[in-house]
Amino acid sequence: MTTPQHPSADGLWHNLRLADGGMANALAVQHGQIAWMGELAALPAAFADLPRIDTRGALATPGLVDCHTHLVYGGQRANEFAMRLAGASYEEVAKAGGGIVSSVKATRAASEDDLYAQTAPRLQQLLDDGVCAIEIKSGYGLSLEHERKQLRVARRLGADYGVTVRTTFLGAHALPPEYADRSQDYIDLVCHEMLPALHAEGLVDAVDVFCERIAFSLAETEQVFKAAQSLGLPVKLHAEQLSDMGGSALAARYGALSCDHIEHLSQAGIDAMRAAGTVAVLLPGAYYTLRDTHLPPIAALRAAGVPMAVSTDHNPGTSPALSLLLMANMACTLFRLTVPEALAGITSHAARALGLQDTHGTLAVGRPANFVLWDLREPAELVYWLGQQPGRTIVRQGFVALDRLGLL
Repeated sequence: MTTPQHPSADGLWHNLRLADGGMANALAVQHGQIAWMGELAALPAAFADLPRIDTRGALATPGLVDCHTHLVYGGQRANEFAMRLAGASYEEVAKAGGGIVSSVKATRAASEDDLYAQTAPRLQQLLDDGVCAIEIKSGYGLSLEHERKQLRVARRLGADYGVTVRTTFLGAHALPPEYADRSQDYIDLVCHEMLPALHAEGLVDAVDVFCERIAFSLAETEQVFKAAQSLGLPVKLHAEQLSDMGGSALAARYGALSCDHIEHLSQAGIDAMRAAGTVAVLLPGAYYTLRDTHLPPIAALRAAGVPMAVSTDHNPGTSPALSLLLMANMACTLFRLTVPEALAGITSHAARALGLQDTHGTLAVGRPANFVLWDLREPAELVYWLGQQPGRTIVRQGFVALDRLGLL
């Protein structure tokens, strides 16, 4: 599948308002990049002949960045949601064939084209929300053949939809059924066979592990980190979601891009993340779906100056969320982020969590043209409305991907 060709965004976009309060009211796009920003009255002569697009006072933000998703998988798990609402325990759901094993089974049964067809509408919904860069993890294949299939679909989606996709190998997500009670054997497979092969095929941008009592230990996590390090791949971690395992401090020692979930993060973990420049990724969708009550240490992260990103954590079991704006609202409402923190969380800090801080998440000269124009009066409206999709024009990778404002 190939998406329709979008019109070029090259031109002078003027009469806009920067959501961060910056003074520029115009920006010039040439060859798909932001070539100039500033006050229209000070427009350099070199850009005077560009086609002009009057944004009619639209609010401008960088393209949004969804920095933690499990977007590629087979099937869905709505039945488990219903079972939990009816009182079933986690163990009862698992005994009924639910949990991650259900998604592994469905993902393994699906062909690559099947997975592509199932994932594409989910991606499109996120793109229509203003997302211009997205992380897509593996982790529902749990074998070389099926992890490869997930990552290949992620690469195809990025090419076909004209969006920056960062792929993350999450082979150490859970033990596959065939490795029950053989955790070390499976970690050996991940480190010595799966990761090297997928890296050699150009399918891996980063490596993640689920470090938790119900998943993998600190020692097993470090084995995966060492394997990633030997291949020159950055790491990140599902850390401190259900308990304080000390995973964040371990990840920081390996210069992790991010530690994600972190509801049970300790001060020692915060200090290690600050020293390493590791981003804290908040996932309010999972917190909400699991009806968690243990808040991440927002005040301590804020005091330490640790950047906080916000993401959908889209997955079929614990966060079937398809709106990054809704997650920003939840981060404010549930976690008490301020509006500026939430907006940085879905732009600049999210880009940093993917290692994309030089190309995404901020509006600056020399960067690819990734920005969204919103029919809103003030930035707070981006995290205020529930369920409303504001009028918007989306410029992604130098092309006008959506023009609901009718500017062209």
